[in-house]
Amino acid sequence: MDKLVIKGGKKLAGEVRISGSKNASLPIFVATILAPGLNRIGNVPFLRDINTTIKVLESLGAIIEGNGNLVKIDSAGIHNHEATYDLVKTMRASVLVLGPLLARFGKARVSLPGGCAIGARPINLHLKGLQALGAEINLEHGYVEAEAKRLKGARINFDISTVGGTEHLMMAAATAKGETVLENAAREPEIDDLAQVLNLMGAHIEGAGTDTIRIQGVNELSPVSYSVMPDRIEAGTFMIAAAITGGDVKILGMKPEHLDALIFKLQDAGVEITSRDNVVRVKAPRKLRSINIKTRPYPGFPTDMQAQFMALMCVADGASVISENIFENRFMHVSELLRFGADITTEGNSATVKGVKKLSGAPVMATDLRASASLILAGLAADNITEISRIYHLDRGYESIEKKLAGLGADIQRIKE
Repeated sequence: MDKLVIKGGKKLAGEVRISGSKNASLPIFVATILAPGLNRIGNVPFLRDINTTIKVLESLGAIIEGNGNLVKIDSAGIHNHEATYDLVKTMRASVLVLGPLLARFGKARVSLPGGCAIGARPINLHLKGLQALGAEINLEHGYVEAEAKRLKGARINFDISTVGGTEHLMMAAATAKGETVLENAAREPEIDDLAQVLNLMGAHIEGAGTDTIRIQGVNELSPVSYSVMPDRIEAGTFMIAAAITGGDVKILGMKPEHLDALIFKLQDAGVEITSRDNVVRVKAPRKLRSINIKTRPYPGFPTDMQAQFMALMCVADGASVISENIFENRFMHVSELLRFGADITTEGNSATVKGVKKLSGAPVMATDLRASASLILAGLAADNITEISRIYHLDRGYESIEKKLAGLGADIQRIKE
């Protein structure tokens, strides 16, 4: 098992290019089930979750080739409508194959999903939506079994904003008979990216990026060529890396409009941010100011940036309150940040962070994907040596992060334990 070894105290400087979005790539890959033939998906990051999705699609009968960041998915030969536990258990997004398989074959059998241990993320809204579209759903022996001769359009109002649920039902409804309206839909940029792909395939989807999405079902979809949007969470992580190390970094290929909430908070903390032609320059202040944040559904402050922002507040001047309103178990990084000498107390879904003059390197253990990133950020800012174990979480969502950081001047190495 690999670990990262960081010698902190280096100010990051230079340029870094952002990879394609993991959270956009996964549903786009799944959408190819609906478009039999050769699909070409570009700007795909090399990540463990991408490989897991490829294995799931191959198990269904797809033929997949990769060449650099271009992935060719020939979905014409998909014939199997079952996604088994051994593949689905490691990644929650695997459940998204349920709706497209049901839409294409009239039946599907998919294992209940796994993923990061950051709290309960039930798929009841996914299943309730499929039932509204006319599917018969049964849960047996850890599997979801669904049947429908052809899905039919419906009006679906989500109890809570759900990214996965919105993506899932948007795909399922693309070839349903009649109109489907998704109300209280999630508004994340990744949903708009998926809608663009589906529309290129021949779907009729309006309103993606708003809380009301209208889908006019069509009889069939066709293969596409498409380039995935940049990863806004990776971009945000590098912005904080520049700020926490006192650095000056240019971030290439990101879309700053996808990170307005984070950018506003960083500017409030004293970070200088300028952008031009999708190049964003992040320059740290002499002293960071403490800022309160509350995670919210997009366009609010992203839960996937909460752990990284907490690491930043550990070295800011003053005290900040960080409230997590999306997941109920997403403070697992706190105990590890305390090992650096951070001053953090938690109560319920809030953490109070009092800035310290300096963090001190320590052996720590990653607990989930974004917690891994927060520990790297703390290690970059800390004195002496930090060793981070269990970084397999990191490889699920960041493409070559240690190489990119080293390119900015960080002293960071991946070592086999």
